[in-house]
Amino acid sequence: MPGSLSACFEESWCCVRPRSRLGALACGIALAMPLAATAGDEAPPLEEIVVTASLRPAAENELPASATVLDTSQVQASGLQHLADLVGLVPNLNWSGATSRPRYYQLRGIGELEQYQGAPNPSVGFLIDDIDFSGVGAPATTFDVQQVEVLRGPQGTRYGANALAGLISVRTRDPTVDPEFSTEVTAGGDGLIGGGLVAGGALGSWGRASDSAWRVAAQRTVSDGFRHNAYLNRDDTNDRDETTLRGKLTLGVADGWRVDAAALYADIHNGFDAFSLDNSFRTLSNQPGRDKQRSEGAMLRVTGDLGLVTLASTTTYANSDIVYSFDGDWANDPYWGAYAPYDYFSHYDRQRSTLGEDLRLMSRADARSGGFGWLAGVYALRLNEDNLQRDYFESELTGPPLKSIYDATNLAAYGETEWRLLDSMTLSAGLRVETRSADYRDSDGARFSPVNTLVGGHLSLAGDFGSDSAWYATLARGYKAGGFNIGEFIPEDLLEYDPEYLWNLETGLHLRNPSNTLSADLAVFYMWRIEEQVSSSYQVDPGDPLSYVFYTSNAAKGRNYGLEATFAWRAQPSLLLGATLGLLGSEYLDYQYGDRNLDGREQASAPPYQYSLSAEWGRERGWMARADVTGCASFYFDTSNDQESKPYVLVNLKAGYVADRWTVHAWARNLFNEKYAVRGFYFGLEPPDYADKLYIQRGDPQLAGVTFTWSLH
Repeated sequence: MPGSLSACFEESWCCVRPRSRLGALACGIALAMPLAATAGDEAPPLEEIVVTASLRPAAENELPASATVLDTSQVQASGLQHLADLVGLVPNLNWSGATSRPRYYQLRGIGELEQYQGAPNPSVGFLIDDIDFSGVGAPATTFDVQQVEVLRGPQGTRYGANALAGLISVRTRDPTVDPEFSTEVTAGGDGLIGGGLVAGGALGSWGRASDSAWRVAAQRTVSDGFRHNAYLNRDDTNDRDETTLRGKLTLGVADGWRVDAAALYADIHNGFDAFSLDNSFRTLSNQPGRDKQRSEGAMLRVTGDLGLVTLASTTTYANSDIVYSFDGDWANDPYWGAYAPYDYFSHYDRQRSTLGEDLRLMSRADARSGGFGWLAGVYALRLNEDNLQRDYFESELTGPPLKSIYDATNLAAYGETEWRLLDSMTLSAGLRVETRSADYRDSDGARFSPVNTLVGGHLSLAGDFGSDSAWYATLARGYKAGGFNIGEFIPEDLLEYDPEYLWNLETGLHLRNPSNTLSADLAVFYMWRIEEQVSSSYQVDPGDPLSYVFYTSNAAKGRNYGLEATFAWRAQPSLLLGATLGLLGSEYLDYQYGDRNLDGREQASAPPYQYSLSAEWGRERGWMARADVTGCASFYFDTSNDQESKPYVLVNLKAGYVADRWTVHAWARNLFNEKYAVRGFYFGLEPPDYADKLYIQRGDPQLAGVTFTWSLH
């Protein structure tokens, strides 16, 4: 079993005990860099980071919550192409595989593992420029991204039903009036090649010229996907072909009034051939699948000064066409020999759209500036999702296609007030009341129309800790709407399940030294889950790998508790050191799965520890180098079985030269070719006896390449 919290401390020290000499050498270099750095000018301060996903934009060290913000430099230095490259830098953030790119995230052990049947009901909110992509986060490419904000814990006041566990917000770079034109080219192993372009500048005579600007960014990246299909003799059956086009516009229309607009087009046209019978990178499928998502999105925000209050209206729209398919038996009839025909294939088509509006009034003063502040808003989100599922045996349908239509409307009113109790202490309280009404119908005749009224909020006390640091304590209540299960094999008492509520008590410190060259953030939390929603599955026919039944039920209770810490130190003008640590305890309480008593067992996809260490050397111009070491403990793959992953350590390196108008970097990801799993299934697949066996999807192996950028200014 994965280790307890106390054991985590023993297992995660010192680059977390790398298991090779090269790994130990890399860790030693990273930790010894402060000793090798020469003394010189006074170290410049760390940049102040503003969290924009909160109700009011606030400096990270003023937020009464546990949050991680990866700024532009971290995204560029640590990532490659997708948000998946950065997950290891965020404490207590994990993701579930079985897709080519992450769609399903878990924060503090809470979140979905997949969506095969039924209604979308995400636990982790996911936004790109405020556009809702919760549960369909594949378009999160990182080209021209300004920052990634991860708010941990229930966002009951901020975002309601779609953020039980927290919120991930990706913000692309904003337009500026300064002219800009830059290009980027990347090439590497696994057939990797990519190119991007950014252009922007002032809008001239449009609006207030000093405040109006535009920006566009376009990128395409292709690679083979790290698999060799031995049956088809191809290396591209798991390929990645990802195109992103973004545009942003800022208009200063009048004194105190501003319009911001964003548009997104993403075409994630990836293959899916990720599983093999021997859990290797060598596949045998005769019908490789696809994992495609074409998404369009738009955002329009209007902010204006009404005197004592500020008006903010944010309207968003998103539409995604998704194709997900896979070879159900992961092999071919010649391989199965005497047991053939044994050829299964599954195909899902999803069409998902959302239309949202958030209308908010905020006092111009807040507790820090005026002693009192408030905000009030209304929120509406309309979601439509159509699904078509087709299962095949020997290229013939095994039954009528399952077509479903799902509509859901969220309506909410929320508010927050804050008071300055003393010169150094602030009290804030928030409340949100939300109604979620849904309607589901499918071609099998199933119909559900659940309606839930949900209440959440928070109470926070925060204060200064010395002249440059702060402390906080927060009690928050989050919620997630109830739902339903579909299929003829679902027992009648499990057809519907109740809403889940989550109470989160946490306290933390934001520490900064007077020169702001050292920062540390620490949070300790305890979460109590009531009517915890648990996703499970079972195989109806061991001889049919597609005969899976997926369902959600309520455990009486659950609890998740732990610690999150981040650290950054500008040790020298040319040296920046960083570290993160996430410790997590989790367990089901009073939950029975079939004949298995899971009371006290750890929850799925909830690793007891995660950590990262980083060292970056270099100035604004000249040579640079960066090393990142990330590690993750073992965790249970699912609720329906007790199979576990193995702990792993990844090392990423980057080095290069930065000039006035161009940069060149050589990089290596997973330098020591660590073998690790991002998803696992345990079921009967192989004839003649169809014994249950663990099949895993492996994470990306070693990859190296070069990136070159050129800018006009």
